[in-house]
Amino acid sequence: MYNEFLPMTRAEMQKRGWDAPDFVFVTGDAYVDHPTFGAAILSRLLESKGYRVAILAQPDWRSADAFRTFGEPKLGFLVTSGNIDSMVAHYSVTKKRRTFDYYSPGGKMGLRPDRAVIVYANRIREAYPGAPIVIGGLEASLRRLAHYDYWDDRVRRGLLLDAKADLLIYGMGETALVRIAELLARGVPVGKIRDVRGTVYAASPDERVHYPVGGTFDYDRLCADRRYFAECYAAQYRNTDAVTGKALVERYGDRVLVLNPPQPPLEREMLDFVAELPYTRRAHPSYAKAGGVPATQEIEFSITHNRGCFGACNFCALAFHQGRAVRSRSIESVVRETELLTKLPGFKGYISDVGGPTADFREPSCEKQKTMGVCPDRKCLTPRPCPNLRADHSDYVRLLRAVERVPGVKKVFIRSGVRFDYVLADRDETFLKKLIRDHVSGQLRVAPEHCADGVLACMGKPPFEVYERFSKRFYELTRAYGLDQYLVPYLISSHPGSTLADAVTLAEYLHRHRLSPEQVQDFYPTPGTPATCMFYTGLDPFTLKPVYIARDPHEKAMQRALLQPGNPKNAALVREALHRTHREELIGFGAECLVRPAPKRGGSADPKGENPGKPGKKLHENAKKSAKKRLR
Repeated sequence: MYNEFLPMTRAEMQKRGWDAPDFVFVTGDAYVDHPTFGAAILSRLLESKGYRVAILAQPDWRSADAFRTFGEPKLGFLVTSGNIDSMVAHYSVTKKRRTFDYYSPGGKMGLRPDRAVIVYANRIREAYPGAPIVIGGLEASLRRLAHYDYWDDRVRRGLLLDAKADLLIYGMGETALVRIAELLARGVPVGKIRDVRGTVYAASPDERVHYPVGGTFDYDRLCADRRYFAECYAAQYRNTDAVTGKALVERYGDRVLVLNPPQPPLEREMLDFVAELPYTRRAHPSYAKAGGVPATQEIEFSITHNRGCFGACNFCALAFHQGRAVRSRSIESVVRETELLTKLPGFKGYISDVGGPTADFREPSCEKQKTMGVCPDRKCLTPRPCPNLRADHSDYVRLLRAVERVPGVKKVFIRSGVRFDYVLADRDETFLKKLIRDHVSGQLRVAPEHCADGVLACMGKPPFEVYERFSKRFYELTRAYGLDQYLVPYLISSHPGSTLADAVTLAEYLHRHRLSPEQVQDFYPTPGTPATCMFYTGLDPFTLKPVYIARDPHEKAMQRALLQPGNPKNAALVREALHRTHREELIGFGAECLVRPAPKRGGSADPKGENPGKPGKKLHENAKKSAKKRLR
């Protein structure tokens, strides 16, 4: 039984001898029974507790018919948009419709609706008005209370109200979901479930809240007062820790949303348990004709060993969703998973990743976090490492060595990213040396994101000199080991705090080091991040100080173009940006120039092309040239 997929059709359900499932799990992703998919983890966990779970993957939402596939479940419906936000899955930062969906069979678009959680939950209400509905996953978690919505350009209500669901689970949902299932199975009405940590529920204003309240906010004022919105967001962020977090309340006329404190993170024994549930580790075979599910290609032979991230970058929602308290699996559990991978069809000896939100985090950042929680008003790594930081990679090194010793494993890569500032904070270079010697597949992707310290401060990243120290040491060790490998930096344009002058500074750095990114990430204001709060309010939510925001689409286009000045299509935007910032000395034919002068009417300023250098070079190709100079 455990080696089978959970039923996706009524016929598959009846084949198991079920008259009805206990839960129907509705997901916006294709059904992939793998431990990197939240729906797979939660459905297998419920199965391990004795519940019957059916999967309704990417149902036709245009009517309620598909939601009647299994009949009414005995305990309720569970709803998620999938592994990523449905709006992010569908739209680029310029709000243009994407053409490829990694979480759908064959990459086909259009198999889930916009705002999938709301649409699915409302269709369930049409089909079964009285059925309990519990929503969760990333889309619901990051919209658990009032939030700025980039696509509508307004403050929307907490998602529970628009979805007309009974409960919302935020964060990593295992513990909360099992507790809710237990209560429902005992006959407790879903409307009476009020004390489960990690949940949001709607109530009347006079109903008693079960936990101490850390703040009460009014939705109408949140829509009208941006400073008040920033204060509310900061209160949410400061209450994401299970030890120190309190309940929060939002008023909506004659209703309130109550956000209970977070669930504690799963400890090692439970993390091992959920990682080793009997997944098939494959996409459902019904997708084979479409070519499978593209997202599985990256994770087929990868291993997740940790959760949580105390890096807490401001453009990332991980701290808001998983929390800053890091927990990790045992080495023994990871080794057992590695042994399983070596027996799978198609395994050729390569583990593509042993990582997680941040690959090299294995423990809480300091000892006091285990009993006192994370600090609500300071970060572990920025602007400089906390004196209490425990920078120690020894356990991660032991983990990597244990995986390498598994028979059949030829090479282990680390691709999910390391925090270079945390690596440098460790006085023992054992991990850094091992990383460079053993775990880089030619290119190590790192995330300095920018080079202007003011912008980096708004990003929650360390000063740029930290990245430069890491880069220097990386190439010193690369040379010492006689290797041909390079750093590939990730960069973000138009992040809150980034002026046009800052973008020029970054362009100069890239030009000086002969780096020309093939792709550039323009800042995307997604729910749940401090940077999105900055984008909407123009304020740092933690200090309430003003932050510069590039709101004009034309300025954003210029900032983006400055990161790719070698592209002839960007030449006019680059020249305009340099004129606006009075940096005309960077227009010309000299080695330091970013762009050629504008062609004269009827002719060309440069018969060899618009721009200096060699346009169109990929980032890693130019990184190689720059690195080879360093290696010499």
